[in-house]
Amino acid sequence: MPELPEVEVVRRGLEPFMARRVIERVEVFEARSLKRHADGVEGFVRALEGREIREVARRGKFLWAPLSDARRATSSSPSLGEALVMHLGMSGQLRVRDAEVRGAYQASEPHLSEGPASDPEKHLRIRLHMAGGSRIDFLDQRIFGGMHVSPLVNTPDGLAAGTGTNLPLLPESAAHIARDLLDPFLDEESLVRQIRTRRAPIKSVILDQGTVSGVGNIYADEALWEAKLHFARSANGISSRKIRELLVACRGVMQRALEVGGTSFDALYVNVDGRRGYFARSLSAYGKHGMPCPRCGRALVRVQFQNRSSHLCPYCQRRR
Repeated sequence: MPELPEVEVVRRGLEPFMARRVIERVEVFEARSLKRHADGVEGFVRALEGREIREVARRGKFLWAPLSDARRATSSSPSLGEALVMHLGMSGQLRVRDAEVRGAYQASEPHLSEGPASDPEKHLRIRLHMAGGSRIDFLDQRIFGGMHVSPLVNTPDGLAAGTGTNLPLLPESAAHIARDLLDPFLDEESLVRQIRTRRAPIKSVILDQGTVSGVGNIYADEALWEAKLHFARSANGISSRKIRELLVACRGVMQRALEVGGTSFDALYVNVDGRRGYFARSLSAYGKHGMPCPRCGRALVRVQFQNRSSHLCPYCQRRR
């Protein structure tokens, strides 16, 4: 599943083609991709056509685009407005086709990624036709992701909701999602205290999107390896200093991944131009079982943890 770096790469790729542009026409090819939209296909189309996207924002793994009220009767609209929410799920992709390049997928930042991946038109689920001729295609092989329109609500702290927006508004459907480690308004000391109240394994805690968002299995394993922490240690038994060290490691690994387009192991995650990220080349622990630990030289291992794999060095990350 795409994690914070991959979703931020997608957000940056979408922004030039969506922000301050009107959605002229909407095509829905798979109703299951609208499972979170209460009004069905016709309601989804009616809610979007003729409206302008103000900006493209992100919190953790969630993308949303606040909508203007242009060409829309506002009598029944929520007082704070609405947003188009885009969630990639396990295999969702958002691709841009720009009219100026004869319908090919448009490379917004080609130096960030390698590829391109194949163009899986058979997995096309939703298409947005934007003013100016560009098209936004939502592709999803497994149909775990999707789009929906959600009312906007105030952020509890009154601060900007996430990356790419100055508005203190976020979609109601994502209101339970915590701030992420790249959010300048994250209260890190409060987060450290919150983590230390939990009895759950530390990996479970940092994967909990209601505690800190955007972290998935890949970057959790990498950060735990960097901080020399065993994934199963109880969070409340780890010192504040060590928790801060873990958060610094997690932020650092995600920033490094973002610089090179994220992590791709297959064609399920690609940028808006169909290109893959190549942070997989820089991973130290995730997927490296059987290979020598870059720190101590002993063999890395893979073990099962809560229906997923965890990768670690049994020497550097001993469970105390």
